[in-house]
Amino acid sequence: MSAILSADDLNDFISPGVACIKPVETLPKKEESSSDNPYEVTKEDKVQPENLPPAQISLTDCLACSGCVTSAEAVLISLQSHAEVLNTLDTYPELSLSGDDVHDDESRIFVASVSPQVRASLAATYGITEKDANNIIHQFLSGPQGLRAGGAKNSGFSWVVDTNVMREAVLTLTADEISESLVATADSAGSSLPKRPILSSACPGWICYAEKTHPFILPHLSRLKSPQALTGTFLKTVLSKALGIPTSRIWHLAIMPCFDKKLEASREELTDAAWSPSPSDSTTPIRDVDCVITTRELLSLASSRGISLPDLPSKPFTQPQFPDPVLNDFLFSRKGSEQNATTGTSGGYLYHVLKAFQSRNPGSEIEIQRGRNADVVEYFLMSPEKQPIMKAARYYGFRNIQNLVRKLKPARVSRLPGVKAANGAMGGARRQPMARNAASGGSGSDYTYVEVMACPGGCTNGGGQIRIEDAREATSSTPNEEVATSKPSPHEQRAWLARVDEAYYSAESDSESEVNSQSQPLSLQEQEARVHNALTHWSTFMGVPLSKLAYTTYREVESDVGKPQGPPDATRVVELAGKIGGGW
Repeated sequence: MSAILSADDLNDFISPGVACIKPVETLPKKEESSSDNPYEVTKEDKVQPENLPPAQISLTDCLACSGCVTSAEAVLISLQSHAEVLNTLDTYPELSLSGDDVHDDESRIFVASVSPQVRASLAATYGITEKDANNIIHQFLSGPQGLRAGGAKNSGFSWVVDTNVMREAVLTLTADEISESLVATADSAGSSLPKRPILSSACPGWICYAEKTHPFILPHLSRLKSPQALTGTFLKTVLSKALGIPTSRIWHLAIMPCFDKKLEASREELTDAAWSPSPSDSTTPIRDVDCVITTRELLSLASSRGISLPDLPSKPFTQPQFPDPVLNDFLFSRKGSEQNATTGTSGGYLYHVLKAFQSRNPGSEIEIQRGRNADVVEYFLMSPEKQPIMKAARYYGFRNIQNLVRKLKPARVSRLPGVKAANGAMGGARRQPMARNAASGGSGSDYTYVEVMACPGGCTNGGGQIRIEDAREATSSTPNEEVATSKPSPHEQRAWLARVDEAYYSAESDSESEVNSQSQPLSLQEQEARVHNALTHWSTFMGVPLSKLAYTTYREVESDVGKPQGPPDATRVVELAGKIGGGW
């Protein structure tokens, strides 16, 4: 997916790439010749243009495409936007939590989830703390001076959830998944565990890349849902059962730093069809996340309603009690999430895994070895005897990801008799003793876990984050002045990203002071026990195994370009599309 997309990238054409695999489902009917002369030849310039309906492509179709260009991608992504949020709020009245209108099929419960990277971007823009940014977002989505102050229905969001809560759940389950994979035998047939090295799967851009171009990677992907997806499943399942309403009447908005999160929300695997104990009456599965907007689109959402975010109260907003007391405590009691330079800007998956295994190996130490650039780092968990216990790595950015994929590519089997398979990353499938090689070398097969993110610098640098140009315009008293539109230099862009990172890391100190005023911070074992208890309670409450609630699957996306699957005219239409008017 593109790193940066905006409405400025749109044009009037949808131009599929050479390898676009979106099938041509409807073809224009051939016009019968109105001429009585069967031998008359019609010149190309006399052919009347057909008034064809506009192309209809869904976000799900984009997940099945390996060749769409930016214009098509922008059209697809625009289907989930701030305009869709406003349209939904103005169409459906908000369901009262008192239950008076629970049988009113028109009413909806609106819930939202916000990522910490979004709060950091907003904090850097307005020069406020991450905590104040969090309060402002709550006031905007749920408060009386926010979205509820306008619109046709005066609807707002009943609950706003921090995705850090579900991130902690994913981190705990990730450590469990790796532990199980280490004790599982290599010959375990039919095991649902991923192969080693286990690769993180929270980044949708990375997942799309693997599914479309490198299917041999899929067995290595962690089976856990991302925090966004798990939050959607959690909210829809609990609220649906507790309030006795169908999932279609619960509308979930996710505010994320990345455009690719819109594509993740459209995955068929992330709907009620994956976890519902009884088949839905609806022919269309209900998504766990109905709409995703980015940080920049949050500014557009506020601007569309004439609301200035900095002018909103920065005091905490008291949310109503969640239907289940145990899950209410799990969702809304902030226990302090580690966000610092050591954990990284993408959730700290690798850091948590290393700390979890370090706690299980007393006296062990974590050693760090830098790669060729700041986005490639190797980690070694060493025993007191200086023997490697675990080797892991962090790979950010597609340029580095390509190097990782190249290392993991299966060895090619030679067709020549008596010749062994060519040396490859996974060749021979026999794990060699861990060598402390440089991060730029080695096969990569001796990694236990790799944290993979598509954006260089991690999620604080997501394509949907507020850019320095946007920040200048948002904070300028005269938005049209030259300084607000001047193109920032590379140095200014790096300084801006460092400012966002600083705001992201400041969340730890804020939450720590809040926790310390009440009680001592929980140890790693206590945090994991708390998560396990909450997830077990959730599974029991729903009567659904946790494996169906918290885990997902991936699929290879094959191109059918060149395959004789469609009617004979399909080839003709595709060929003409490339010749007439510069393409579709």
